[in-house]
Amino acid sequence: MKLNRRTFIATAAAGAASTAFATTDAPRKPNLVFVFADQWRAQATGYAGDPNVKTPHIDRLATESINCRNTVSGCPVCSPYRGTLMTGQYPHKHGVFVNDVPLQNGVTSFAQALGAAGYTTSYIGKWHIDGHGRSTYIPRERRQGFDYWRVLECTHDYNNSFYFGDSDEKLKWDGYDAIAQTRDAERYIRERDKDKPFALFLSWGPPHDPYETAPPEYRAMYDAARLSLRPNVPIDFEDTARRIGAGYYAHCSVLDTCVGDLLKTLDNCGIADDTIFVFTSDHGDMLGSRGETHKQRPWDESIRVPFLLRYPRKFGRRAHTNDMMLTSVDLMPTMLALCGASIPNTVQGRDRSGELMHNGAGDDDAALLTCYVPFGQWIRSKGGREYRGVRTPQHTYVRSLDGPWLLYDNGTDPYQLANLCNVPGHEKLQRHLDAVLARKLEEADDTFMPAQHYIEKWNYTVDANETVRYAS
Repeated sequence: MKLNRRTFIATAAAGAASTAFATTDAPRKPNLVFVFADQWRAQATGYAGDPNVKTPHIDRLATESINCRNTVSGCPVCSPYRGTLMTGQYPHKHGVFVNDVPLQNGVTSFAQALGAAGYTTSYIGKWHIDGHGRSTYIPRERRQGFDYWRVLECTHDYNNSFYFGDSDEKLKWDGYDAIAQTRDAERYIRERDKDKPFALFLSWGPPHDPYETAPPEYRAMYDAARLSLRPNVPIDFEDTARRIGAGYYAHCSVLDTCVGDLLKTLDNCGIADDTIFVFTSDHGDMLGSRGETHKQRPWDESIRVPFLLRYPRKFGRRAHTNDMMLTSVDLMPTMLALCGASIPNTVQGRDRSGELMHNGAGDDDAALLTCYVPFGQWIRSKGGREYRGVRTPQHTYVRSLDGPWLLYDNGTDPYQLANLCNVPGHEKLQRHLDAVLARKLEEADDTFMPAQHYIEKWNYTVDANETVRYAS
């Protein structure tokens, strides 16, 4: 066909446009801001219905996010969660099933996988998987692949808090550390390498105890005597629960302000729509429920954590509730998938990214619950025991080494007041959940052995309370 000049020019222009489109790089990978607190239980936000706590910024975030309200900490302790977050493996596999031991299994870490996908990576705040002392400098080769680094292994002295950067010079956060860490995170976002996507992990120490150390203006927001308590707090524990609850909520409100500041920074930088923003926690806190405090326990106040995920470019800015059982071991593969990064073949968790916009979840969708070694604040003399269990959208079922231990219908008994384990009339349900637990253990390659088995396998030295001694 013979082309006239006008046809030639039009055809050439169309071809050039087609070629330009074909050679344009694929859409830029999203940024990731993964923010997690220490010991923030799922119930302690306004959007989750807590009548006490003031969390306006997080509540507003919830109106723009996917709320995975059945998110659980599979081994609800500080270091085991962090080891799982960084590897996508269960604690018996990566070896960090107690606090203050080193993560040293040599698999591809979360940050390394992101780095291989073209991300710059940063970590600010509490680390707690180095195992060489809580105030010891952590050299680059023990940072699991993170580039930018403003970290201390562990401290809960929030108003006298230190960190290390790229040298062994110990530096001090200004004032209340979570606020200073947030300012550093905001600065990192503003000054980042704009030619690459970034992944920022911000790990706050609060609202972990000590509970009474939030800035005074936040402590003044809460009157212990006026707090409403959960119905499973025993009468003789009410005064303690109110006292520690007021301080706990004060910490939460500080962090809520910090979340608001981070979201504003993303908006000001014009990158909010292309940034995955996650707010969650490593585990919960009993806070007086059942007369218990802290974590490790298999009850909901200990295992359930908040999990909000906002990614406007992919999911829009609207509230969506998801009931799937999302657990710690799933976080790394799910985030890597959303970031377009390869999931290492050493990961045991599941990529749940394709299910985020789903609604329903069956009772076979189960999160594995574990306690390998009862230590520290949950020693055997205080009721601590090894356990394995499952949390489904409707039920909790737990076995100890002695056999079936706990069974709750969380739909009809949300405060877990009636233990149905071995109760006549519930045999079929118990057998079903026992089979679900057996399947989850097989998937995890978990043979459920006594604590001493794991301690000896990993050659850890523990004291009489099965606690690894740490250096300050």
